[in-house]
Amino acid sequence: MNGKPIVSFFLPVRKGSQRVINKSTRPFADLSGGLLELKLRQLLSSQHLHEIVLSTNDEEAIRISNSIEDPNKKIRIERRPDHLCVDTTALSDLIQYVPSIIQEGHILWGHVTTPFVLGMDYDEVIEQYWKELDKGHDSLLSVSAFQNFLLNSEGRVFNSDSSEFKWPRTQDLPTLYEVNHAVFMAPRSIYLEKNNRLGANPALYKMDKIKSWDIDWEDDFTMAEAIYEKLRKL
Repeated sequence: MNGKPIVSFFLPVRKGSQRVINKSTRPFADLSGGLLELKLRQLLSSQHLHEIVLSTNDEEAIRISNSIEDPNKKIRIERRPDHLCVDTTALSDLIQYVPSIIQEGHILWGHVTTPFVLGMDYDEVIEQYWKELDKGHDSLLSVSAFQNFLLNSEGRVFNSDSSEFKWPRTQDLPTLYEVNHAVFMAPRSIYLEKNNRLGANPALYKMDKIKSWDIDWEDDFTMAEAIYEKLRKL
């Protein structure tokens, strides 16, 4: 672990997904354990993670986790209280819960719904995180570049100097960054002091569109399976 402080990966999985039914545990491509199996295998290949904390109230998620070979015992299952597993659960309540099950070090919060972020990608994130802390940043999150036209509710161009449709080249528009939800990383102290998974001065870790693919809708799941099959053949 190169003598670095402890890094715990917080992986939230709850039962009752509505937009994509059982999205974490239903079969994905050739994986009977679905996105959760894929993500756990990716995380186990990381060289820098000390532990993987699976926070869940889903018995199927627990079964899948227990079925995966984990010789170094990196996976730790934490049964999450049901009141933190409902659609109405506030993110701030879940954030407040995290440092109660992770007692030290730094927390990398990620999701099973980003199937193309690999173990080596998380290692690169962690290595970049140490560098950013040395530069004065206090946390890190992953983003994707966005250069296209945005309109406000009145139909006006939001991210252009002109209020009219003069159609500059999209590459000449200012680059904005979209939070892609693949990575949030911060010291545990940030969670305790600010009840947040990011500090006041986060660094941006840029990912491309495929790498940061996030499954939020049924169509996303279908397209992710197709991309996964294609990438395996390359």
